[in-house]
Amino acid sequence: MSVTIRDLAKATGLSVGTISRALKNQGGLTELTRTRVFEVAHQMGYELSHLKSGRIRRVAFLLHRQHNTLSSSPFYSPVLHGAESACRREGIALSFVAVGPAEPVMEQIRLHQPDAILCAGFFEPELLQAIRASSKPMVLIDMQQEGFTSINPDNRLGGYLATRHLIQVGRKRIAMMSGPSAHFSIQERVHGFRKALFDAKMLANPELEITIPHHADEERSVKQAMHSLLAKSLAPDAVFCYNDQTALSAMAACLEAGLKVPHDVAFVGFDNISAAARAIPPLTSIHVDKEALGAMGIELLLRKQNGDSLQKTLAVQLMVRESSTDDLPHLRRG
Repeated sequence: MSVTIRDLAKATGLSVGTISRALKNQGGLTELTRTRVFEVAHQMGYELSHLKSGRIRRVAFLLHRQHNTLSSSPFYSPVLHGAESACRREGIALSFVAVGPAEPVMEQIRLHQPDAILCAGFFEPELLQAIRASSKPMVLIDMQQEGFTSINPDNRLGGYLATRHLIQVGRKRIAMMSGPSAHFSIQERVHGFRKALFDAKMLANPELEITIPHHADEERSVKQAMHSLLAKSLAPDAVFCYNDQTALSAMAACLEAGLKVPHDVAFVGFDNISAAARAIPPLTSIHVDKEALGAMGIELLLRKQNGDSLQKTLAVQLMVRESSTDDLPHLRRG
């Protein structure tokens, strides 16, 4: 016999109305009461799928505060725009919420009273589980976690295409600048980088792999990392960077040092933000349809999934520009 809301009310000593509001994440309750109701519901085996889910009318677009920066906005702003355009077509209201692990996340979300949630970029597993406890439809964008529906660019293929291109234009000492390894997208791009070297029978040199931590002055960290690479006895003749902002900063460091790009050091970035094509020289990059990512996130929310998680992958494309080769007539221009 299945557990009912009345059973939960009896077990907690709360009213049926209070139990219902807690499970639906409605206002008028303390966080302590809401947490208690969910704990008892899980202990008693209450099926959250019993809650009626009507038409999605409001969606909260959640972005981790570490991505809510000037350096990240060229990627996530178009993603948000894509989600917003899809919502407008469907008659859905979209609200933006920047959140962090040390903040009362559920209280912030509840202020917007969404029917569904999009989480864009990296989120700590604990934070994801806290958001998931709301029992609202939820989709991850640019992140993958077991048990969650998600949409991601083909990061692994992108890393492979970027590195293979550098190999094909004759580069022998290819470095990689990556970000925090906890990020799914970065893990995948590093995997693609190493696979391309392996397939070309080139040894991966761990001294040519540098991780750039997330903090306030990322540009300075990237330039310092580039100078450290150039100081090695076997300095790299090419660098694949995990995103375009990193590539642009690293490339600037080389130019400031009096080196020529791509003659001395070639560069490939990832994401194909608008600044990539405007750079001097223009930056070769892996193109990601960022607006499509946002729109597909909304599409996944609107699908009836019967509780099953889905992982969707968005195709990527290599855009060749002057930062990686002078021989563009034989290659596709970006």
